[in-house]
Amino acid sequence: MKSKILITLLLLTSVTMLAGTIIYEDIPGSKKIKLSCTETDADIYINGKLLGKGALDIKVPDKGCTLVEVRKTGYLTEKIDFCNKKELPKPPSKYQFVLLKDEAFDVSIQSELANTDVTIKAVKGKDDSWKLLNQIVLSHFDVIEMNDKETGYIRTAWVVDSFDKSAIRTRFIVKESSSSPLVYKVKLVTEHTDRHEDGVVSERHFKEWSRILKKYESLVNEIQARVK
Repeated sequence: MKSKILITLLLLTSVTMLAGTIIYEDIPGSKKIKLSCTETDADIYINGKLLGKGALDIKVPDKGCTLVEVRKTGYLTEKIDFCNKKELPKPPSKYQFVLLKDEAFDVSIQSELANTDVTIKAVKGKDDSWKLLNQIVLSHFDVIEMNDKETGYIRTAWVVDSFDKSAIRTRFIVKESSSSPLVYKVKLVTEHTDRHEDGVVSERHFKEWSRILKKYESLVNEIQARVK
């Protein structure tokens, strides 16, 4: 019984981590790579798992690949698949990830208003409040995708702001949550991707973002001040 357990453990322990090095045990032909990064506090993910910061030694198994992803807030994510296969170029012994700043951070701010419902109690009556809401929204967005006065619903089209390798998309939503008293909920929806390549933005790459573009910074506060 003990011998069977020992054999099982040996088969399962193909990967261990020791002193900042990922070691592939009992795999002849593995290739070692010394990884480093221009940002010493950047997170290093190996095959989807966070295993280091700034620098890390790994071994790519024979006839296999190891996916390395380096992330830091405010910088563009870098990702490389190192492969140790005969039909592919040999992996390097050393590799440095050069992280570039994400331009989207320079034109945005951290905000609790991002992707959050904000309650607005209107006292001007539905007609006046509805007209005012539309005026304010249209002063910030050119296209309203849906507008229904009866249900008190407004939704703008997405506005995409593209940068070198990243993009932000923003839309605004208004919902009437109560008619007596008249209460609206407004939300500034903001999403970000750093996988914007060659001007092509895939919808599936966008993720909710805790920041908003500076040009929309005053929108919710303006509605709170004028509609209440």
